[in-house]
Amino acid sequence: MDTNIDHYTVLGLPSGEEGSNLTQKDINKAYKSKALELHPDKRPDDPNAAANFQQLRTSYDILKDDKARKLFDDLLRVKRENQRRESQRDGKRRKMVSDLEKREREAFVPDSASRGREEEDRIAKKLKDEIARIRAMHAKKAGTDLGVKKESAASSGGGGVDQEKILKVSWEKVGEDYSADKLRELFSKFGEVEDVVIKGSKKKGSALVVMATKQGAVSFLFVYLFLNFELLNY
Repeated sequence: MDTNIDHYTVLGLPSGEEGSNLTQKDINKAYKSKALELHPDKRPDDPNAAANFQQLRTSYDILKDDKARKLFDDLLRVKRENQRRESQRDGKRRKMVSDLEKREREAFVPDSASRGREEEDRIAKKLKDEIARIRAMHAKKAGTDLGVKKESAASSGGGGVDQEKILKVSWEKVGEDYSADKLRELFSKFGEVEDVVIKGSKKKGSALVVMATKQGAVSFLFVYLFLNFELLNY
């Protein structure tokens, strides 16, 4: 006997738990109906008619016998349980594989926060470079012929003025001369200018430029150093 044959299905009956609850009357009725349908006399052109009718008779004999039917119901029950367990194992395997693949993908793909920080750093670096370029351009335009140095508080007569905020500017009086307003305009690109005091002689001009903050003075000096401008040294 082929253990893979479902005898309930052969008789056209529901299988599984529903089949095990069928009465003997239900089985007899199903057999009679199916026998009329599959009898070889009704299927003269079907070469498998005799074999199909014999299988119907075998399935009916098993289901009408209480002991054989119970064993068959037990066999179906165990098969169903094994299928459920196998399905659960397959589901767990699929989930494990899916989780592993997901972790592998996440290990090689930066998260959105990391990508956002990288983009922010990239743009900030570009902006910093652009600011340096613009400052250098303004410094160059401010007067290539200017000489700049830090001025001490004593020489400036500034009394309480922080010497770190004072710059001494000198230039040769060839071509354009520099007024206090012109110097204020040029140096204001690096910070607020508190005061400009023009000095100098007929051939050489000089001035003291007092920045509002140390940072303004340092910024201007840094740009000049960066562009290789000559600083006057005492």
